Amino acid sequence: MNKSELVSSIAAKSGLSKEASKKALDATIDSITEALKAGDKVALVGFGTFSVAKREARQGINPATKQAIKIPAKNVAKFKAGADIEDAIN
Repeated sequence: MNKSELVSSIAAKSGLSKEASKKALDATIDSITEALKAGDKVALVGFGTFSVAKREARQGINPATKQAIKIPAKNVAKFKAGADIEDAIN
């Protein structure tokens, strides 16, 4: 499912227009992104938890040249699915 299909599904299930559903989805994504940028964790009970993890710098190998390269440290977004989603898909 892509974003436009998700917007259509939200509109159908909520009774909102597609435009209002798109605004709501965009606002939700923006709010989660801002919280993660600030280093906060976002927990949506029954859905899951978004968090930020620090990935340390490490050595890697360039597959084309087989030479060692340095991969810099960076922050990565993580998602842990909630129990309701785990139960629904299993």
